[in-house]
Amino acid sequence: MIQNLVQSWPAPTSPKPVIIIGTGGIVRDAHLPAYRQAGFTVSGVFDLDHERAKTLAKDWDIPHVFDSMEAVLRNGTNVVYDLAVPPHAIVGILETLPHGAAVLIQKPMGADLAQAREIRRICRGRALKAGMNFQLRFSPMMMAVRDAVNKGLLGDLLEIEVHLNIYTPWDLFPFLIPMPRVEIAVHSIHYLDTIRAIAGNPKGVFARTMGDPRAKDFAQTRTSVILDYGSKIRGLMSINHNHRCGRKFQDAHFRIEGSKGAMIVKLGVCYDYPNGEADELWLCQNGEAWQQIPLDGGWFIESFMGSMRNVQRFDAGEDDTLFAGVEDGFETMALVEACFEANELPSVPLKLD
Repeated sequence: MIQNLVQSWPAPTSPKPVIIIGTGGIVRDAHLPAYRQAGFTVSGVFDLDHERAKTLAKDWDIPHVFDSMEAVLRNGTNVVYDLAVPPHAIVGILETLPHGAAVLIQKPMGADLAQAREIRRICRGRALKAGMNFQLRFSPMMMAVRDAVNKGLLGDLLEIEVHLNIYTPWDLFPFLIPMPRVEIAVHSIHYLDTIRAIAGNPKGVFARTMGDPRAKDFAQTRTSVILDYGSKIRGLMSINHNHRCGRKFQDAHFRIEGSKGAMIVKLGVCYDYPNGEADELWLCQNGEAWQQIPLDGGWFIESFMGSMRNVQRFDAGEDDTLFAGVEDGFETMALVEACFEANELPSVPLKLD
């Protein structure tokens, strides 16, 4: 049965061309290689930095570099709009998209829950077929985990743990320096979203997120979260991006455990970032040996294929739902917000008298 675990989202029958708005590093490194591999046509790009857009278009043989959003919007609903812009720019762009257009929005869903609520309101009002690019849940390994859980291979779900003890070169992301919310908002949001995709929403959270003198310019690079699923499922995250003691004891994994077995997911991209290592998926059913499940790709870049495939299929009526639509994305943002609110709550003092 493990050979038949679902690892990818099915391809659309007749995909529309894609127009990408925003031409930053994530587009060059992930969106464009994924779309090429998936057979999607990128018909044009737009960026406020016109020269950067021109360079990207030349490097990737993209036929059109638009001079303005007005020129972009003349394509109406004949394309899928791929928004790869900073969180604060999402609302303004969505307000201009044609009624009923298909759009894929880069995570996070705004800078905070208030912006997420506004994004949801606009998408509802304009009937946008809007997906959120929370890609990790679309990765081959996490698709397989979700399928295994749904098929009962692990029995009753009892444990979900995310553990990272790695070194992330934060100096690669200077734009994060002025942000008051960093680690959960731009990194662990992926893990929280994927946990939700597997186990649903927790009842609440306990959380601490903090800085580190080894990455002193950034608001937070360490996080601890306990997810309250009641008395059955124990959910937790332990995240440290500042382990500078070599590869030997670095670690980046998900552990999903049930009454009949467990799965371990290695998050390969987190090691030696941005070079990364291969993702891995392992399964042990009680009383048997651990076995490695071959993967049809990794978080980077195959997951980016899945999120666009789902939007394309939903737009064409081939999928009934958006696996990571704005309605679901809002719930991920609500969980992120709850973590930041929990971070401000006092701890219980020791009673030493």
